Amino acid sequence: MQTRRGFLKLTAAAGGALAVGPRALGQAAEPASMAIARCTTSPQEAEAIQAMAVQLTTQAIEALGGMKRFVKSGDVVWMKPNMAWDRTPDLAANTNPDVIATLVKMCFEAGAGKVKVGDFPCHEAKLAYKSSGIADAAEKAGAEIVFLDESRFREMNVGGKILKNWPVYPEIVEADLVINAPVVKTHSIAKMTLCMKNYMGIANDRQKWHQNLSDCLCDITKFMKPRLCVVDAIRILTANGPTGGNPADVKRMDTVAAGTDIVALDAFGATLLEFKPEDISSVVAGQAAGLGTMDYKSLNPKELTVA
Repeated sequence: MQTRRGFLKLTAAAGGALAVGPRALGQAAEPASMAIARCTTSPQEAEAIQAMAVQLTTQAIEALGGMKRFVKSGDVVWMKPNMAWDRTPDLAANTNPDVIATLVKMCFEAGAGKVKVGDFPCHEAKLAYKSSGIADAAEKAGAEIVFLDESRFREMNVGGKILKNWPVYPEIVEADLVINAPVVKTHSIAKMTLCMKNYMGIANDRQKWHQNLSDCLCDITKFMKPRLCVVDAIRILTANGPTGGNPADVKRMDTVAAGTDIVALDAFGATLLEFKPEDISSVVAGQAAGLGTMDYKSLNPKELTVA
């Protein structure tokens, strides 16, 4: 059985191996636009799984050029996880709390003045924040945990095809950086929920979106102008999403991906659920709207393996 100490030795060795590249040889390497970090050993102990999540998240961000590429000194950062459900981390209905905590720490290390973490849950907010483990982990990492007050949503000019003026949460929109950090899940209506759909958590009256869901997701994505998305695929929810609740629907993928192309990351996530990107209407619509490419391999993502 993999132990925490053994896992950390292996990951340290892997990190050293990853350093041998153009930058190590004195050449200026172009930052990747997408990175995929995978673990090949499938640790079983809780501490080893936690260490793996930290390592994969760190490696994925570093492969993009590091968090300082996105965070400037004094920035206010809003971390937008999936934190909508009264479900524990093992059920993969919410983003892995160790992925979020690692991102929070990296933001502060890059010079962020404040990091806020919040979502607009479907289940009762206090229960979802607690059960997910995200509020506790993020707060310990130094983040401010925000419960979105429904009275503070404000009509803003989204300027989209369907969403013209819509109530959104101003604190999120006004942050210097919003990090979109969902978990990979199936969805009963959209087939899959990932980065584009995660933006639903910044808006009110979302039930009105479902008749034109793909267009609405394109509208809100264009409005948000995504700069950094991080995909949690430590555990993925392969059925009965987005709510989940059955351990049999959860699959370990031990993967974290990150990048600047939201459509490419959604397309990659679709493949983890054994969909073709062209089978996901929001991915197709996102590419057609000029929000990114569903041919994620064309970006030559930097692929990292942690043993």
